[in-house]
Amino acid sequence: MTIESFAESSGYLGGSNRKITYFSNSYVLGLTVVAGIGGLLFGYDTGVISGALLYIRDEFEEVNRSSFLQETIVSMALVGAIIGAAVGGWINDAFGRKKATLSADVVFALGSVVMAAAPNPYILIVGRLLVGLGVGVASVTAPVYIAEASPSEIRGGLVSTNVLMITGGQFLSYLVNLAFTEVPGTWRWMLGVSGLPAIIQFFLMLFLPESPRWLYLKKDKSEAIVVLSKIYDPYRLEEEIDQLATALVEEQQRKTHAFQQFTGINTVMYYSPTIVQMAGFNSNQLALLLSLIVAFMNALGTILGIYLIDHVGRRKLALSSLSGVTISLIVLAVAFILEPYGSMNGLYGWIAVIGLALYIAFFAPGMGPVPWTVNSEIYPEAYRGLCGGMSATVNWISNLIVAQSFLSVAEAVGTGPTFLILAAVAVAAFAFVAILVPETKGLTFEEVENIWKERAWGRGRGIDVPETGREPLLRTGNGH
Repeated sequence: MTIESFAESSGYLGGSNRKITYFSNSYVLGLTVVAGIGGLLFGYDTGVISGALLYIRDEFEEVNRSSFLQETIVSMALVGAIIGAAVGGWINDAFGRKKATLSADVVFALGSVVMAAAPNPYILIVGRLLVGLGVGVASVTAPVYIAEASPSEIRGGLVSTNVLMITGGQFLSYLVNLAFTEVPGTWRWMLGVSGLPAIIQFFLMLFLPESPRWLYLKKDKSEAIVVLSKIYDPYRLEEEIDQLATALVEEQQRKTHAFQQFTGINTVMYYSPTIVQMAGFNSNQLALLLSLIVAFMNALGTILGIYLIDHVGRRKLALSSLSGVTISLIVLAVAFILEPYGSMNGLYGWIAVIGLALYIAFFAPGMGPVPWTVNSEIYPEAYRGLCGGMSATVNWISNLIVAQSFLSVAEAVGTGPTFLILAAVAVAAFAFVAILVPETKGLTFEEVENIWKERAWGRGRGIDVPETGREPLLRTGNGH
């Protein structure tokens, strides 16, 4: 088959000189948005519980009296997410990214119904566990699915779109929280409507393909080529299939031979209305409104990150982000130390809110998208789902520790010192990124894997890959 005839039959009219940009292929962008609904579920659940908790405390006196019970309601979703992420890696590798997404949608929708109908805090906690299971599987699946369908030139931006969906979900949750503040059954509506995106994604995913890289390595090469032909022009397609063939041989040879959470982001997102109230703004509605502004900044910052991650690079973006995060956490700490909890008002209250806004402004463009992007591209093809699951599990364990301990630690040592602890973690994260994290901007999956081979065995060493003996998929009319 000639390149020209293949291009005509596949419906792709691109050429080898066409520059790949974020918006250049509507098919890939549409796939990214649909897969990113998993991120929307994650973000909505993160944000909605922060507002719903204010009204859950009003309805259930035992919740209002117990910080531990409040933390458990928040963090039980994280327990579910840890389990979901751990199992999700295996589901991804064994059954594919598409089936993993569909299963996550079903469990999440079931959990949202249980939460909305909960007659007491303990059934609510069961619903939170189910929702967490769905979020955990989705947190593994969405970045990997998007990354494996993305050209390397724009992979960072497309994977970061999933992070935009997370921050967009958080912003949407605060809008929903405000919309239902005067409606009977306030928190039940807030939590119940979270099932709608899961149902929408379920039906949209039925019409999307499996990851082309998973298909090629695990199931059906011809089906994988059909999907790849919708992503790449025929000239580039040949190169991509060559790389997949090499990866397949390496996999056969092998068979024969959380700083993101600890820097405090989910303290801010789960407890932002509570933090605002600690700063002296006692009204539920005002706390939600100020938190809505913070969530909006988070979404805007992520949009900036989508552009920067493929232009500035992963390392520089993460390092600059962590620098700003450290400064903003210190600002928050100083505000609370100078005016202890319960007596904050006026100037120091606004300094705390400004510190909160600065934290989001620095975190969102960098440490928001970078860890998800790097973790979707640094692992070997054969173990990407499993390693992604391990990474997401560590992420959720860190998340759980922060969410389950924040209020208790703040009560024990003070809110200001608690933020200083998070600032110290951000400094450690800066050192980790500076010393150990490689730059992966614009690299193919195979080039990224070679970085690790060189670090492990030295330059020029690694797994010897024999000739595949495979005839080129495409030939031009003159045989070249």
